[in-house]
Order: sequence, then structure tokens, then C-alpha cells
Amino acid sequence: MPTRARDRLLDTAERLFYAEGIRSVGVDRIVAESGVGRASMYRHFPGKDDLVVAVLRRRDQDWRDWLRETVDRIAGPVPHGRDDRPLAVFDALAERFARADFRGCAFINTIVETADPHSVAHQVADAHKRAVTTYVDGLLATAGYARHATLAAQFVMLMDGAIVTALRERTPAAAAVARSTAAALLHTETNAD
Repeated sequence: MPTRARDRLLDTAERLFYAEGIRSVGVDRIVAESGVGRASMYRHFPGKDDLVVAVLRRRDQDWRDWLRETVDRIAGPVPHGRDDRPLAVFDALAERFARADFRGCAFINTIVETADPHSVAHQVADAHKRAVTTYVDGLLATAGYARHATLAAQFVMLMDGAIVTALRERTPAAAAVARSTAAALLHTETNAD
């Protein structure tokens, strides 16, 4: 039972934080909507900040697993010739942007809401962005790009910009624009060699 209560709290908090923001959702609402008692909530999470961090850590792993699996599905097996796997991250984002419940990036939203870089939530969100950059760097290195680390930083900046634009414009089209910009970067890199 304790695990189920913890999972219900995490599920409820994640849904509410993502839809409405961390600051606007209080512990009372999370307790009420999860069906978990207040005492049980505080046994699992001593405070709201602890719950926020647990939600972010779980979402980090889930989101990175989703991205890897989606890129693998879209790109298929690693080819013997040209490797479009790095560009598939933008196709994956387009799928995400088309979802009815899309509300941007939970990690960008957290960084904005918890502007203090010393807060644990801010640090977890930053670590997520660094992990995504490492993943993209690996895709680019595997595809044979010599300046993969520089390109990875540029790709993640394009990804973040596409996320914010898709949220603002309420359309997945931002992913295609970011993809074409990333393709131009790769073309320039290929022609520089």
C-alpha cells in the first residue's frame, strides 16, 4: 500500500504541476485529488519541494526513455550510409507537440518557476537538460560528426526554442523549422570536412 500511495501522489502531482505549474498547485489539492491522506503524504515527502524533486526525477527518466525509443522507432536501424538519427529528435518533438496535453517542457517550466539556481528542483531540471545534450551528442558522434559536442549544444538550443515556440503558437510546426535549421548545420559541418 505505501508504494501505491507514493505513486498516486507522484502521478497526481506530475499531472497538476505540468498542466498548471508548480507554484499554483498546493499540497492540499494534491492530497485531495490523489486520495492519499495528509499524514501519508508527509511520510513519503516531508514537504512540497521534496515532492517536486521526486516528480522531476521520475519525469526525467521517463522523458529520456521516450525520446530514445521514439528516435529509434522513427529512424529505424542505424544505416550503413547517411545517418539521420540526430534529426529524428525533431520528428519526435513534432509528435509530442501534437498531443492535446502538450504544455511545453516540464524542465524549462521548472527552471522558470524556480529561478534560484541553488534550489534542488532547478538543479534537477538543469541536469535533465545536460543529460539530453549528452544523448544528442552521442547520436551526432555515432553519425560521424567531428564537432559533435558543439553541434549537440546547438541542437538542444534548437529543441528548447522549438518547445517554447510550439507552446506559444499551439502548433507542431516549430519542430519542422528547428529540424531544417539543424539539417543546415549538419550540411555546413559535412561540407567543412
